[in-house]
Amino acid sequence: MIVIRWLCGALLLGLSAERTSAEQVEITALFKPDSAQPQRNRFINTTPLSGYCANNPGQCADNEMFSLRVPIQFESRGPIRANHDSPRQGAMLKVPAQWRELTVYHEHTGKPEKVKVRIAGIGSEYITEDVMKLVGGAADYRVAHNLLWGLSWVYAPSPCQYSGVGWFIPTAYSFFWKTPSQEACAKQAKFDIPWLRLGYLDFAYELETPDPLGMSSGRYLGSLTYTVGPNGDFDFGDVMLPSSSTLALSFNLDVQHTLKVDIPPGGDKVRLVPEGGWQSWLHSGRRPVRLIRDQTFNISASSRFKMLMSCGPGLNGECALENREENRRVELYISVSMPNGITDLSGQPVRDLRLRPGTGNEQYFKPGFYVDQAPGTLHFEVPPHSMVSMLRPGAGGTYSGVVIVIWDSEV
Repeated sequence: MIVIRWLCGALLLGLSAERTSAEQVEITALFKPDSAQPQRNRFINTTPLSGYCANNPGQCADNEMFSLRVPIQFESRGPIRANHDSPRQGAMLKVPAQWRELTVYHEHTGKPEKVKVRIAGIGSEYITEDVMKLVGGAADYRVAHNLLWGLSWVYAPSPCQYSGVGWFIPTAYSFFWKTPSQEACAKQAKFDIPWLRLGYLDFAYELETPDPLGMSSGRYLGSLTYTVGPNGDFDFGDVMLPSSSTLALSFNLDVQHTLKVDIPPGGDKVRLVPEGGWQSWLHSGRRPVRLIRDQTFNISASSRFKMLMSCGPGLNGECALENREENRRVELYISVSMPNGITDLSGQPVRDLRLRPGTGNEQYFKPGFYVDQAPGTLHFEVPPHSMVSMLRPGAGGTYSGVVIVIWDSEV
């Protein structure tokens, strides 16, 4: 909340689990306005990367995806037979590649927002007996791994896609496949495999986050739980059984809005004068039509905010200036113009919008993008109908008053 106080006057003539337990990981994202990129109104994923994206940051940046490695293992509950008929009897990977929606809630107000997530890739390291023995000999271990499955695991079976990752030792092969579809991707063994283990679970994900400009400052928390195992969300067939039955993603979206207002030095003292100055009144006695003064302020804003006002003294529901010597008051009108990028809640530009004191007279605004140090204007005016009583021949004095304008981000 920003509160600025003005002294206004007119002088007259004077802002690793077991299978029954859940494996849980946290995904964090931050929105904090950046003056170097004011048009970038998006969350930044701040989750520390592990697995595929940690080793291949360029691939993930190009595809706007992120990866995590979790210690969920898969063990075969029996041998995998050569040339098995059903994909479910071998090495099969099926993941929740379609978008899932979840709700995150503001930690203090409970206000809900929607987040979407999809699994964009899957990987692990299969471990088994020495593959040279399993295939009965080969020219080298690369060939032996290829013979065991008919094709290298670096090449993903359809509909999964190649990711460029694959390395091996005699008893293991690491891989990562992109998952554009929710259909299963399966490898058929060409030789009997007595046992098989997947040593960990790598998964890549994509996020769709809400528009942070419409959110309040603070943290938004929520979670999404996937089932793991045969016929679950992460389904690796009927032979490969997981060490954990669920994978829970907890989300923490941190919104750090900016609302800052700067007034130029001396701008808290406003002196109202006629258009063109006092010369006409002094030389010819011609009464000014009105008294005015525009006061510039510089505003930085990345979220909705409101303006409210109080003043002393007041008159007829408006602020006022007072001549204490004669015990006289005149109305003082205040209005505001906002810089480009800040509109009212209907999206209309803000030009000379009246501000009135008192509860219920708040005015609400929203930025279309992060506005950084842009100039706005407060307009002060003694209206024409007050000039007759204010300027009387032979009478002088000083009219003064106090106006307090509040910019409040707590909408």
